[in-house]
Amino acid sequence: MAQFFSVHPEQPQQRLIRQAVEILRAGGLVAFPTDAAYSLGCQVGNAEAVARIRAIREVGERHHFTLMCRDLSQIAIYARVDNSQFRLLKATTPGSYTFILEGTKELPRRILHPKRKSIGLRVPAHPVPQALLVELNEPMLTSTLMLPGDDMPLNDPEEIRDRLERSIDLVIEAGPCGLEMTTVVDLTGAAPELVRAGLGALEPLGLD
Repeated sequence: MAQFFSVHPEQPQQRLIRQAVEILRAGGLVAFPTDAAYSLGCQVGNAEAVARIRAIREVGERHHFTLMCRDLSQIAIYARVDNSQFRLLKATTPGSYTFILEGTKELPRRILHPKRKSIGLRVPAHPVPQALLVELNEPMLTSTLMLPGDDMPLNDPEEIRDRLERSIDLVIEAGPCGLEMTTVVDLTGAAPELVRAGLGALEPLGLD
């Protein structure tokens, strides 16, 4: 049975954030709001939790997970970023963007795209995931909480608990959360390539 925490959307209670991170460190799978849609998150190195996300989402090995980072300094550890890419990241983070980048050897091979060795990376603007990342002191491996057969991601925490209460360990509620997903941009090529237009504006990317 999934636990259910209600936290303040702008100043999440540290006690509850600490308990949520304890669940993550124990191998738990957490549903939480972001500046875009709800996401599922777990520790990067937990193979069992990663497998649970794949089972819930019904995605294969070619699915691009997203490494949710506290700031740009963390991104630089886990992805290869050149100067032009860094300038673009600096102009758009934190925010509702996911960038596909080549992963470094700091990441387990099982979470990288099997052929491209790439992964999604993002820095959220929402206070709740930021608080989780600060307390965890490492990135989270995440995936948008959109279930098989659904056209839109889940955004009602009560519905999330009802539908996933036996599949995940914690639902964090923090008021309304949007349905629109992040804007996804592939930075592995010679020029930025728009993969999915979402909540993040295209103008800063030069793709409008």
